[in-house]
Amino acid sequence: MNIDMAITLVQDMLWTALKVGTPVIATAFVVGLLISIFQAATQIQEMTLTFIPKIVATILAMIFFGTWMFIELVDYTKQLFTTIIQLIR
Repeated sequence: MNIDMAITLVQDMLWTALKVGTPVIATAFVVGLLISIFQAATQIQEMTLTFIPKIVATILAMIFFGTWMFIELVDYTKQLFTTIIQLIR
């Protein structure tokens, strides 16, 4: 294995992690932002008001995007194992 192959493997790993994690993180960010705007407008500073909707939205995002995320991870794993097998030969 040369340095270019190692860099490519790390790049693929980071890109896959970014693609898979983005929908859930973006959902939590948008819901948190909307709740913060709501709290600033109404001056309600209840802590549970921030956590419960973010948790529910994150779970819903994982349910909605879960199949796609799983397929992306399986494709990456297949590609990784194929690369490892080619390196052994």
